[in-house]
Amino acid sequence: MLTGGCHCGALRYEARGEPYALSLCHCADCRRVSGAPALAWFSVKKNNFAFVSGHPAVYRSSRDARREFCGRCGAQITYAHEQRADEIDITTASLDDPNAAAPLEHIWVGSRLAWMSGLDTLPDRAMSGSANA
Repeated sequence: MLTGGCHCGALRYEARGEPYALSLCHCADCRRVSGAPALAWFSVKKNNFAFVSGHPAVYRSSRDARREFCGRCGAQITYAHEQRADEIDITTASLDDPNAAAPLEHIWVGSRLAWMSGLDTLPDRAMSGSANA
C-alpha cells in the first residue's frame, strides 16, 4: 500500500494495488496547475484509492477531467478523466515515499519545455536551513 497527503496534512490518502503508468507529464495543463516544469504521476484503479482524512476541493480542469487538491494548502493530489473512469492518477511527490513510484517514462513530450533537456549538467548547490521555510 502507498500512502501520502498534502503539504499541510489536511488530506491523507491510501493507494492499494500495483501502481502503473508511472510517468513524468510535460503537458501545459500539468505545468500550469502545479507551477512546476513537469508533474510526476502514477495510476491505480479508482476503487483502490481513498482519502482517509480530509475532503479535497475539486477543480474541473477541462470538460472531461477533474483534479482534486487541498483547499487549505493547494497541493494537487489526483487527476481523473471521464474516458478512464475506472482509474485515478495520483501525484507522485505527494507520496510519503515518492521513490516508491518513480517515473518510468515521459509523456506529452511535445509540450516539454526546451530547457528541461540537459538539467543533469547544472551544478548542484547545497542549501542550508529548512526546505519548509
